[in-house]
Amino acid sequence: MALIEIRNLHKTFGTHHALAGINLEVEEFDLKVVMGPSGCGKSTLLRCLNRLVEPTSGDIRFRGESTLAASVDVRKLRQSIGFVFQQFALYRHLTALENVTLGLRKLRGLSKAESRDKALFELNRLDMAPHKDKYPAQLSGGQKQRVAIARALAMDPAVVLFDEPTSALDPLMVREVAELFNRLRRENVTMLCVTHDLTLARQIADSVVFLDEGVVKAESSIAHMVSEHAEVQVRNFFGGDDMAQST
Repeated sequence: MALIEIRNLHKTFGTHHALAGINLEVEEFDLKVVMGPSGCGKSTLLRCLNRLVEPTSGDIRFRGESTLAASVDVRKLRQSIGFVFQQFALYRHLTALENVTLGLRKLRGLSKAESRDKALFELNRLDMAPHKDKYPAQLSGGQKQRVAIARALAMDPAVVLFDEPTSALDPLMVREVAELFNRLRRENVTMLCVTHDLTLARQIADSVVFLDEGVVKAESSIAHMVSEHAEVQVRNFFGGDDMAQST
């Protein structure tokens, strides 16, 4: 049984059909990457998974149980399905350490000492302990991202969702993010990453999911998408012959 099973998932915003029948599975310890053109529904899909957005129809099953039932404790669900936002969503008036401890105290009910110890463990895991007393404005984009990841990991989630993790980073930082993702994968962190960044995808993913017009059009290696996929649109998205020569 997959950790997450998405079945015939639809989401409409007025007349716009953002998701038009998504079927997808995420296995435990996966590092699954979802790609596609702007407006294809990637971010909407992530937000449906932990109910930041409510699906219109279909089902999402987490460890065999529907996440959409009225009886589901959404706050508890979000502790199991972590989310790292595109713009990191750190509290500007809190230090890096305080950003990580906040959820541990408010949601997990840990004491101040327990939450500090857990936060320091996660910050150290991501090489951010030396910056624990800095505020977000004092951190680089890559450092803010690591604090956001530490905050998500501190809740001991079953899976972490990433929305465009390299959108605000330069090429050097993209390489560092790729190294971090691969390290977390070796530590058996299950991840689902939405990105437009082919460089990142090629460094972290054995295969990618291609999403377009609200449906999964393909799931395969980038090399296959480039040179062998039947649809020209898919081949073009992944760079066509130029990308094929570099893979």
